[in-house]
Amino acid sequence: MKKRYIKSFSVLTAMLLLFAGCEKFLEQDVPGQYSEDDFYESDVDATQAVTAIYNFMAAHYNGTWGSVYFIKTLPSDEANAGGSGPGDQPGYQQINTYNFDATNESIRDVWRMCYYTIFRANKVINKVSPDNDLRKRLIAEAKVIRAYQYFELTSLWGDVPLVLDDVPATQYTSTGRQPRADVYAQVEQDCRDAIAVLPIRSGYAGGDRFRVTKGTAQALLGKVLLYQEKWQSAAAEFDNVITSNQYGLEPSIGHAFSRTGEFGKESIFEVSYASDRSYDWGNFPWDSRPISNIHIQLMGPRSDFYVKAPADSLVGGWGFITPKKKLWDAFIAAGDVDRRKNTVMSLSELRAAGGDWTSTNAYQFEGYFQRKYGTYASQSGAPVAELNYGNNWRLIRYSDVLLMAAEAYYRSNDEDRARTELNKVRLRANLPDITATGTALFESIVSERQLELAYEGARFPDLVRWGRASAELAAQGFIAGKHELMPIPDNEVRTGGLTQNNY
Repeated sequence: MKKRYIKSFSVLTAMLLLFAGCEKFLEQDVPGQYSEDDFYESDVDATQAVTAIYNFMAAHYNGTWGSVYFIKTLPSDEANAGGSGPGDQPGYQQINTYNFDATNESIRDVWRMCYYTIFRANKVINKVSPDNDLRKRLIAEAKVIRAYQYFELTSLWGDVPLVLDDVPATQYTSTGRQPRADVYAQVEQDCRDAIAVLPIRSGYAGGDRFRVTKGTAQALLGKVLLYQEKWQSAAAEFDNVITSNQYGLEPSIGHAFSRTGEFGKESIFEVSYASDRSYDWGNFPWDSRPISNIHIQLMGPRSDFYVKAPADSLVGGWGFITPKKKLWDAFIAAGDVDRRKNTVMSLSELRAAGGDWTSTNAYQFEGYFQRKYGTYASQSGAPVAELNYGNNWRLIRYSDVLLMAAEAYYRSNDEDRARTELNKVRLRANLPDITATGTALFESIVSERQLELAYEGARFPDLVRWGRASAELAAQGFIAGKHELMPIPDNEVRTGGLTQNNY
C-alpha cells in the first residue's frame, strides 16, 4: 500500500495517470501487474481495496508536511505554529498567521490527500459488485469515508469538485467546483446509504475495530446537518448514536487519548498508526508515507530547551503547536482543573515537578506545553523513539457528539435535553452542572467545546460557522470575508480550470 506519487500533477490529472492506466506512455504489459479489469472481483480484492482507503487517510506525512489536523488547528486561537524559528516549516507557519496563498504546500497536500482517498473510495463504490453481505458492508465503509473526505473539503474550501467516478481526460478542465449544498447532499446520501448496511460497533471483532460503523455514519450525518443548521434532523441523528448504547465517556480525557483508549468506548472514528516499524534515521521513509505518526514528534516540546520532569513521560520534540495563553486562561476561568492537566501544562507546573525550560526567548513560546497529543514515551517504539509514535488521530469522539447534540437541542428549543447532554461531558471533567437558560446556555456550550475539544481541529470550524472568527482571530490576522476558506491550490486552478476563493 506504500506508493509514491508524482506531486507535480494536479489531483484530477493524477487520478488518470497514476491509477486508471497509462496507455499513452506504456504500450506493453508490466509482468506481474494486476490489470484493473481483473481486480475488485473477489472478496479479498474488495477487502484490500478498502484497507487502501483507510491507509491513505493516514497519509498526513507524504514526503512534505501536510496534515488535515494541522491546517484545521493552526488557524485557531489555541496554539502558535512554533518550531525552531521563522521559516521552520513555513507552510504551517503561514497558516497560523493567515499569511498563506494558493502556493502553500501544506494546503495543497491536504487537498490532494483528500482527493486521493476519495479516488480509492470511488473505485470500491463503483467497481465492487454488492453480491454478498461482506461486499455490501465494504462498499458502505467506502461511502462513509468518501463522505468524511468531502465534508472536510467543503468545510475548508467551500465549493469543491464533486468527483464520484473516474474523470475522463476530456473533462479535466470542465469538471469544476460544485456548490457546497450539492456536496452536503452527497455526504448525506452516502451516510444514509451506509447506515442501512453497516453494523453497530459491537458487531465488529477486535481486529476490525478501525472500521467505520453505523454510529460513525450517524455521527457524521448529524454533523453535516448541524453545519447546515438543520437542527432537529441533526439532533435526531445524534440521538441515534447516544441511545445505541455502543459508546460512552472514558474515565478521563487523558485515558481517551492514551494508548489503551484507542478504539475504546469513546471512539467513534479514528485513524490508526503503528509504533512497531522500528524506524531509524537511516530507514525512515522521508520521501513517502510512514506508518508512524511523525506529526506527534513535530508537536512535542522543543527538545533544545525542554527538560522533562522525572516522574512525567512527556519527552521532547520539535516544538510545534505551542499553546497560547488564551487557552490556558479559558481553562482557569472555567475552574477546569482535571481536563486542563490532560490538555496543557504550564512552565511553572513543569518546574514544580522537577523539570525545566532553559530558554528565555524560544520562538512563539508563551509558557505552556500541549499534552493531549503529547510526545509520551509510552506511545513510541524503539529504536529511535521520535520516529515511531503510534498515536491515532481521533476524528470523532463521543464527547463531541454529546456537545453537538447539546447545540442541536438548544437550537431546537429543547433546553432541558441540551443541558442533559452538556452536563454529561462536564461531569466527566468534574465540573458542576450547567443550569443556565437562553443565551447563557449557548455560551456554556461554546465554552465547553473550546475546552473539551482543544487541539482536535474543532475550534476554527466552530468559530467560522458561528460567525465568531473575526472577533476571536483578528489578532492573528484573520479578515472576515477572506479567511473563512482556504485558497484552492494554485496547481488545481491552473491545471483543472477551477475558480479561486478570495484570499
